[in-house]
Amino acid sequence: MTDFPKELLTGYNLYRERIYSQLEEEYQNLAIYGQEPQVMVISCCDSRVTPEGIFHAQPGELFVARNIANLVPPFVEGGSTHGTSAALEYAVSGLKVKHLVILGHCKCGGVQAFRESNGKLSETGQFVGPWIKMLEPAAITLACTPVDKNEDPQLALEYAGIRQSLKNLMTFPFVEELVAKGELHIHGAWFDIGSGTLRVMNSETQVFEDAQDLLPRLKEQSAETQASKEAAESK
Repeated sequence: MTDFPKELLTGYNLYRERIYSQLEEEYQNLAIYGQEPQVMVISCCDSRVTPEGIFHAQPGELFVARNIANLVPPFVEGGSTHGTSAALEYAVSGLKVKHLVILGHCKCGGVQAFRESNGKLSETGQFVGPWIKMLEPAAITLACTPVDKNEDPQLALEYAGIRQSLKNLMTFPFVEELVAKGELHIHGAWFDIGSGTLRVMNSETQVFEDAQDLLPRLKEQSAETQASKEAAESK
């Protein structure tokens, strides 16, 4: 007799019947030839937020690292146990991903715990407290130069945390070098669990914009790029 969760066994059986059976060849190729994802997503551990589902990604398309409040620590020297930093290093230096996405979300428990701690982060947990302390620079920046002046404080700090993680990404030499060369691109995004809305950060204004509004622009840009390419080839 096993005490393994029945819900997981039931779900696994459905996975075998409905998903694996349709993608068996793809899974076998991934097992033989390995993974080559183009995108790494750093997301929250929150069970309501699933990057593969949000982006409708197939197996092998996303390299995902999850932690409390989707935070990226700043680069530090030394060989201590840095889980997120290790995943980042492997994705960039090993898998050669082309895009890094920080994915935040609404009603983030880590952000809420930071806001409600009143500076007593030790009371939020032995490990959680030191981890969410990384939001302090974001909170200071938000208080001094708020980008989202009219937003709810919780939402504003969720956005600010994403911006801070993007800044921290650039403290990693291997990230900074590839971004400077144009071989790696970093992005911020935020997901609303209830409405299913995705917002993407404008790299110039740092304002979060509705992803659905961006699709027509991307199609237009793609068409212009293709037209320019065809015109150049015809000369």
